[in-house]
Amino acid sequence: MIRVLFICLGNICRSPMAEAVFRDLVKQENLSDKIEVDSAGLGHWHVGNPPHKGTRDILDRQRIPYDGMKARQVHTQDFGDFNYLIAMDDENISGLEEMDNKNADITVAKLMDFVDKAEDTNVPDPYFTGKFDGTYELVSKGCESLLNSIRNENNI
Repeated sequence: MIRVLFICLGNICRSPMAEAVFRDLVKQENLSDKIEVDSAGLGHWHVGNPPHKGTRDILDRQRIPYDGMKARQVHTQDFGDFNYLIAMDDENISGLEEMDNKNADITVAKLMDFVDKAEDTNVPDPYFTGKFDGTYELVSKGCESLLNSIRNENNI
């Protein structure tokens, strides 16, 4: 099983959006038996809360399910439990590097690193910008590119 963990600051906007979008893509491609998806935040502020209303609204409009999702904090154990830790921006990468247990069998990268010719490799936080539609566009492109990369790397 290939395990993917999306990470942002609080796990209520970007990473749960990416989790839901990626899980939906995986399901559409009939890969649910090969790829497992989760999300987490670097901070503890929102642990146990559902995704932000702006995230829920865009997912509802796109008819992407997010039932039962609740924020959790990333832990050092995640470095051993997941194959891919996918962050939303440079600050998330810095936070992960501070925790890293140097597991050689894990990919730690930003979501937009997987998009060819991406104008920006950071996904701005709509918690601060209010631009959930723009975030969704970036997350959607990033998730499609990430899935293609995982399929190629793992011959699935």
